[in-house]
Amino acid sequence: MFDYLLTEEQKKLQEEARDFAGSVDRQLILDMDADKIRYPKGYLEEAGRRNLLGLRFPKEYGGRGLGWTEEVVSLQEIGTLGTSLACLYSLVSIVGEAINMFGTEEQKKKYLQPTVEGKLATAEGLTEPRGGSDFFGATTRAEQKGDKFILNGQKRFIVGAEGADYFMVYARTDPDASPHEGISAFLVDWGPGVEVKHVYGLMGTRGGGTGRVVFKDAEVPRENLLGELNGAAKIFYQMMVPERMTSAAGALGMARAALEVATRYSTRRKAFGYRIKNFQGVNFKVSESLTMLDAAKSLVFNTARAIDQGVEPSIQRRLVSEAKKNATETAWAVVNHAMQIMGGIGYTNIYPIERMLRDVRLITIWTGTNEIMNLIIQHEFYREFKNTYSSGRDIEQDAAEADNEEEKVYE
Repeated sequence: MFDYLLTEEQKKLQEEARDFAGSVDRQLILDMDADKIRYPKGYLEEAGRRNLLGLRFPKEYGGRGLGWTEEVVSLQEIGTLGTSLACLYSLVSIVGEAINMFGTEEQKKKYLQPTVEGKLATAEGLTEPRGGSDFFGATTRAEQKGDKFILNGQKRFIVGAEGADYFMVYARTDPDASPHEGISAFLVDWGPGVEVKHVYGLMGTRGGGTGRVVFKDAEVPRENLLGELNGAAKIFYQMMVPERMTSAAGALGMARAALEVATRYSTRRKAFGYRIKNFQGVNFKVSESLTMLDAAKSLVFNTARAIDQGVEPSIQRRLVSEAKKNATETAWAVVNHAMQIMGGIGYTNIYPIERMLRDVRLITIWTGTNEIMNLIIQHEFYREFKNTYSSGRDIEQDAAEADNEEEKVYE
């Protein structure tokens, strides 16, 4: 965030998150990127010990009862570690949102609290092999038999799959209902009938245990149904807020880190007898990166405050989609600028820019591609425009021949 806009409490939280990010062993990051470590359980345990997980959740479940503004402050610092560690940190907020808002008291005590404390690890089972953006076309099924559900199907691209103690899984429970009305959500413990297959050789964002999860006659107790039977659409729409806000905030941290590395390099590297920061080909890229980054921060910060103040859901959906789209595309542009500033050395593993570039490419794809963000943004704006938009005057009349109705042909 812009430090001068933060309260003293928010600045203190920022320092806590910064201190935690600074304490992470560089070897962990290197080993994760080399696929030597597939799930850094100790990282989440330490974040939980420091009470930095699930900041928005009630204190009675281990959180701090804070808002989105504070979570964004923290996540920008965590984002400097890379997308894997930022995503694992965010999963507590993402899955926790569903449990906190739709779960029973027993579910909150059994799952939410130990997750926030870093004692249980979670993952979200949403994407299926047959489709990514087509969420409501899910084919994973859960059939009710007595006091349990029998789960069959599979999910893929599940960050945290290999280390998860339990999964939040969407499954079709009424095959005869319309796609939006026949899906339910479950909290599924790792165990018999749940198999995790680590099958992905990832370009970046490594070490987060990303895999495919197969459910074969997995038994899920009735009490692990999250929310109402066949009512998961409501949960899904709510989950898009933490999914996209955490992506946006983490992207800001990654972009800032890349800009810092490149800017420092430009003050040291000399060419033609001058430090390269003196060349417009370099310093203009710093200027463009900083402007884009500040603009993206402003949108993310505004969105966080809007959610905290309780704006209506349709505006939330538009704003979080704008924030995710803008922040992730900004991060991609800024990291590319950073590599260009550094030249050939930026393309090597002497500096972390090449890893950042591989990491940041994914975030314009996950939690809904940015093309899906465009779809949501225009949809919500057209609806908002139709119902509420007004500039205070009929601007269409501010033309010399505005009354020439013969020329206003619409069909």
